[in-house]
Amino acid sequence: MEIRICKNSEELGISAAKYTAQVLKDAIAEKGSARIVLSTGASQFDTLKALVKEEGIKWECVEMFHLDEYVDLPETHVASFRKYLKERFVAKVGTLKAAHFVDGTKECIAKLTEEIRKEPIDIGLIGIGENAHIAFNDPPADFDTKQAYIIVNLNERCKQQQMGEGWFATIDDVPKQAVSMTAYQIMQCKKIVSCVPYKVKAEAVEKTVKTKEVTNLIPSTLLKTHPDFILYVDEDSASGILS
Repeated sequence: MEIRICKNSEELGISAAKYTAQVLKDAIAEKGSARIVLSTGASQFDTLKALVKEEGIKWECVEMFHLDEYVDLPETHVASFRKYLKERFVAKVGTLKAAHFVDGTKECIAKLTEEIRKEPIDIGLIGIGENAHIAFNDPPADFDTKQAYIIVNLNERCKQQQMGEGWFATIDDVPKQAVSMTAYQIMQCKKIVSCVPYKVKAEAVEKTVKTKEVTNLIPSTLLKTHPDFILYVDEDSASGILS
């Protein structure tokens, strides 16, 4: 694990975007295409904003997958991750080789599994939640399944985060379930970058870094076992590991 500490979220986003852009360019130069997994949420705003401005990426050679989506939430809802990525990423970069979205239904899992397992993912931008979840694999996360996507139940801390970020008016409005990429599938990415800014993520960052064992009660600890994992934090989110 490599930890890169930036001054703030904007600086973090620019740094992570430059690194991600180079990975994509290198993959395209080597094999003619690249594959990326994108996460969503407020913590990814600055990274995606910077990534779509990076020059020299042949986006028509890039295949995108995304991590998760709420069950039974229409794409028109402000909290829809399909809406999020289409507006903040796809619309900005133009034509992609392909974009594979989780639509929040059980039926989408088989097709997504078929597509994601055709060849390796070059880089995954994997956020870490306030409860240390990766994707929607809330604690205690399923580290045993070898499936690519599963339906998961969202815990109360996760729902509080979604409400706190302004996606839902009340905690009762947050869906109870989501379709999520599994921890196993996330770990199949060749490279993993986690962009984790803001003070609200300080506890999760501290637990991720300081917990010695890998535990499904702190799902993000699994990322530390990946051979090419970079954790991007800002001064606020790093406060617990700097003291």
